[in-house]
Amino acid sequence: MNPYVWLTEPFGYGFMTNALAVTVAAALVCSVLSCWLVLMGWALMGDAISHAVLPGVALSYLLGLPFAVGALVFGLGAVYLIGGLRATTRLKSDTATGVVFTTLFALGLAIVSKTPSQVDLGHILFGNVLGAGPVELAQVLVLGALTLGIVLYLRKDLTLLAFDPVHAHAIGLNARVLNAVLLGLLALTVVTSLQAMGIILVVAMLIIPGATAFLLTRRFGGMLLVSSALGVVSAVAGIYASYYLDLSASASVVLAQALMFFAAYLFAPRAGVVSAALERQRVAA
Repeated sequence: MNPYVWLTEPFGYGFMTNALAVTVAAALVCSVLSCWLVLMGWALMGDAISHAVLPGVALSYLLGLPFAVGALVFGLGAVYLIGGLRATTRLKSDTATGVVFTTLFALGLAIVSKTPSQVDLGHILFGNVLGAGPVELAQVLVLGALTLGIVLYLRKDLTLLAFDPVHAHAIGLNARVLNAVLLGLLALTVVTSLQAMGIILVVAMLIIPGATAFLLTRRFGGMLLVSSALGVVSAVAGIYASYYLDLSASASVVLAQALMFFAAYLFAPRAGVVSAALERQRVAA
């Protein structure tokens, strides 16, 4: 097949063009936020919020509202419930997180099971990016731009908080407010990405790009750039794979990210397993 035809054929269909735009936008936002989640050890928090929005999405479908409305309400609610449990009990962070997200996820499943004919659980859990229309695209672009704008504006403060929270407090930064803002942005990012990835696979998009970039770079600025590039490349590769191999689009994107991670795990210049073994052999010789 002619390479030009191979590259352009999928986008002769409007739904494929929308799918690509939605997936790239969602992947870019997730990849940027992923860097802070990896450095701060908040991967479980991303998992928690993505699962906690299920009842909000289900209720939005039932009430005829945009799913983003319910998802954002429950996502932010989960953030503050977790914070409240941590502040008012002796529970550790991971325990409070587990209690909240499993409870809300179970509530969502209960709502869905009560109205199986009205709520498509598969689309909620695994996404339906090929069904994204102009409204969903506009929603992802607006929420994504808002999230990126805020996180880049606060980039220096958030980075200092991630690397040295004691110093951040010493120079007058309000760690509690910054943590709340970052958690709110995490909830907004989950909402942004639901259409493309669904509740379950969005967790991978919030963790894998940052983890891969962490293996490949030593500076945070480089980590942001590498993570963003990996997110966008995996989104494009996943959409092409879904078209030509007849695979789930969201699963294809995550698998592309996973392949990049394992390549970095094996061959990263300093942290790669194979690279380190070859370097030890060279030094021994």
